[in-house]
Amino acid sequence: MLIERIIFNILAFIFFILMFLKMVKKNDTNYVAILTIQALGITLSFIEIMNGIIEWSNTKLFSYIVSILLPVFVFYLDNRNVNIIEIAYFCVAKILEFFKQEKKSKKILNNLINKYPSSYLGHKMLAEIYEKEGGMRKAIDKYVKAIEIKRKDYDSYYKISELLNSLSQKDEAITMLNNLLKIKPDYYKASRLLGELLIENKMFKEALNVYKEAMVYRPNDYEIYYYMGIVYTNLNDFKNAKIAYEKASQINHLQYKSKYYLGKISMMYNDVNLAEKYFVEALSGEEVEAWSYYQLARIYMIKSDKEKAIVFLNKAIELDSNFIDEYKKDSIFIPIKVYISNKVNNNIVEKEKSLSTIEKDVLDHLEKTGSVMENLSDLEYKVRKKEKERKRENIIDNEKER
Repeated sequence: MLIERIIFNILAFIFFILMFLKMVKKNDTNYVAILTIQALGITLSFIEIMNGIIEWSNTKLFSYIVSILLPVFVFYLDNRNVNIIEIAYFCVAKILEFFKQEKKSKKILNNLINKYPSSYLGHKMLAEIYEKEGGMRKAIDKYVKAIEIKRKDYDSYYKISELLNSLSQKDEAITMLNNLLKIKPDYYKASRLLGELLIENKMFKEALNVYKEAMVYRPNDYEIYYYMGIVYTNLNDFKNAKIAYEKASQINHLQYKSKYYLGKISMMYNDVNLAEKYFVEALSGEEVEAWSYYQLARIYMIKSDKEKAIVFLNKAIELDSNFIDEYKKDSIFIPIKVYISNKVNNNIVEKEKSLSTIEKDVLDHLEKTGSVMENLSDLEYKVRKKEKERKRENIIDNEKER
């Protein structure tokens, strides 16, 4: 056992010298901490030998770990181009962040990147902290640095796009996302955000191409079909919009907004019974519940079921008082106007607020397009009626002449 202790001390001393030479070679005083721990292990081992303690103990185990295993681990990581000092800084910064000590964490990270300008971990973590604090431009700078160090850091590409969008630099965000998808076409979050930005910019055909390319990698994603439906709706291609919304609903049965859009499209084509079916299904979706009650009230007026129309319109107003003004502008409700409540329910939170800007826009588009088509239908009806009356008058005139 004494020989084993002598061999241990020789090896420990050799590792100590090698670690010291590494510190000198790298000109990095941060290795002093490791050397100090090694020296502590060697010292404890000498003390045990001097006192004649040769059996295994916790002190001996500690000496082996810090004097042999620790330097071996450091050399192993160094051979794999992993900087143990960088990891140590990073871990300390993470611990400080966990305990809400962001200021101290940033100081540690700044010291790290000052010492190691090519520290990917340092730049990336600083970017994340700046982002949390709302320092968007500082965060972008650090994410850019992270990408320069690690070209395949696709998450940082995406983060920069998000931050540019939050700074209302949408064109720059679109460019960044297009570049990301060129090198990583299956990065779905980038496809989703790019599609939404293109829709907001009224670039519907470009958005459609983005969703079609994303579909190659996610053929059964309800979200892709849902947004394709929105794009087709904005392009007034209601046939393909209907197909996309139906596919979205099949994939996700809880996708009630698609049901509402399908109901509106069915109304445009005067398929009242199918529209009724879709609106009834859409009642389960909080975001479009009030709208669905309102549309069902209109359908029951068309079907001359005034009792149901009264119940459903009052329910729509109970859920969203905005429908008070809405129904007053709609001539179809004139016969039941006296039975409708005008009471505002201040305790109800408007569900429409949970809709995105894109979804609100497509709802407005469907409403406006539906109104135009209804007016055209009324005009067509009036023209046909006048044509019939004119033919009837001609027949009467011809009979009189005979």
